[in-house]
Amino acid sequence: MIVAASLVMMLAATPSADAVGTGRKEFSKCLAAQMQPGIDQKLSVGDFQSAIKKACADKESAFRAAIVAQDKADKMSDAEANSDADDQISEYVDKITSEFEESSRPG
Repeated sequence: MIVAASLVMMLAATPSADAVGTGRKEFSKCLAAQMQPGIDQKLSVGDFQSAIKKACADKESAFRAAIVAQDKADKMSDAEANSDADDQISEYVDKITSEFEESSRPG
């Protein structure tokens, strides 16, 4: 019984991969939702990046926290976990920024 209770507590404390997936999905949706308003407002790339940073700050924080928690559960160091989170977030921001640049070019 004590072993079972310990196992349940360990599983509850271990972040689930679903938290990373959910964080990724929500962050990605938030970024994508900023594209058309940015195009409509004819924002520069720099202004678009500032706008997505502000609009999606809470989603980015949740995604970052989930990545770091999962990485630390996988025995990564704090520095490695934070670096991984930075890399993953940068990939999403770079991708949406590239899409914004392509979509906002005069046709």
